[in-house]
Amino acid sequence: MTTKPVVTRFAPSPTGYLHIGGGRTALFNWLYARGQGGRFLLRIEDTDRERSTPEATAAILRGLTWLGLDWDGEVVSQFDRKDRHAVIAHQMLARGAAYKCFASQEEIAAFRAASPDSYAVFRSPWRDADPATFPDAPFVIRMKAPQTGETVIMDEVQGTVTVQNNTLDDMICLRSDGTPTYMLAVVVDDHDMGVTHVIRGDDHLNNAGRQQMIYDAMGWDIPVWAHIPLIHGPDGKKLSKRHGAVGVEEYQRMGYPAAGMRNYLTRLGWAHLDAEIFTSDEAMQMFGLSGIGRAPARLDFKKLENTCGHHMAMADDTALLNELTDFLAVSLQPAMTSAQSAMMLEGMYCIKDRAKIFPELVEKAQFIFASRPIVPDAAAAKVLDTVSRSILKSLTPRLQSASWNKADLEAILTEHATAQGIGFGKLAAPLRAALAGRTATPSVYDMMLVLGRDETTLRLEDAA
Repeated sequence: MTTKPVVTRFAPSPTGYLHIGGGRTALFNWLYARGQGGRFLLRIEDTDRERSTPEATAAILRGLTWLGLDWDGEVVSQFDRKDRHAVIAHQMLARGAAYKCFASQEEIAAFRAASPDSYAVFRSPWRDADPATFPDAPFVIRMKAPQTGETVIMDEVQGTVTVQNNTLDDMICLRSDGTPTYMLAVVVDDHDMGVTHVIRGDDHLNNAGRQQMIYDAMGWDIPVWAHIPLIHGPDGKKLSKRHGAVGVEEYQRMGYPAAGMRNYLTRLGWAHLDAEIFTSDEAMQMFGLSGIGRAPARLDFKKLENTCGHHMAMADDTALLNELTDFLAVSLQPAMTSAQSAMMLEGMYCIKDRAKIFPELVEKAQFIFASRPIVPDAAAAKVLDTVSRSILKSLTPRLQSASWNKADLEAILTEHATAQGIGFGKLAAPLRAALAGRTATPSVYDMMLVLGRDETTLRLEDAA
């Protein structure tokens, strides 16, 4: 027995930004496909021409790219495949699995109005009509849904879901203008793209029973269904703007590192033993549909920041510098000069320590971004009194001839503090103020090493 290679897909509608819930859905599909040695495909479901926009498509692609989710092959446009969808609708018609319906909107509205149940299933009078009675008029193609029995959906997350067939309507597959409906297009595209696993939000669970009818009508293999719970806010309600950021690109602009976001979103509704912090490669090896819970996951911003802090500390310095460069661009902050970039890379070992997001990284690196003459903040200005300035002035000549390494700098600063009759803290405070204009900074040794001899002594001379 041969097993088909795993093929998953992410199929967003381009009607706005990429929602964080959509980002997690894409992530789950990506992890599962990559972990199984399969393919991850991207399809833009742009059949709603009034609401679909190129700008929204571009935003979706940017969001996925920032998250680090690469897809296989070209991006598929659902709208471009409308002729193929129509072909399948007519094939179902020829098979007797669908029928032509000439009912007008007024007739359907009258049926709804006369029904005591607002959710009553519409049964068209044309379902079993003699073709000889067909009028020369526009028609839609409707699915001939089974009216008795039940449809069983075997879902990897939700378990066995049973739908009573008498609740399934004869849904429209092809409109009178020849364009397909969403229900038909999704199934045809998934089949043609070879999708083996449909991993999507559980708000689509009600669609599965109706879509399964199309698979059955065409004799196609039904994919593995996996409907994942939606993301809720901290208060347990469906995530919305009242909870804070909901768009993937918002999180990039807020400065969350992509690796941390991937780790956090992977754990949001999925678990594997006691794994909490892991790389994407590790996640691919661990990820499975059985680890997805049925209950909605709650977004926890504190846990997100802690996870991101771990990844900031774990990150390759060059990769972190590149992501910082992107963050400055999307957050509309000035770009780094080549000299600043070089110093950032040199000092990343101490700057990234205990930083959770990029604004904190920038804050810790303020001594690099500051330009001479350094303008101290209120607290730093208070430290730079007459006595402190005198101490810095007498220190500067000793530094100009020092070997520029941590051991020698430690020796010089310790000796100078002793000679001045002060503790090292009394020397470190004005040094921080002079070098960074702040009282909270990386260690003075780290700043001096990153800035270099010339910039360090020039800043001390300015302060003195």
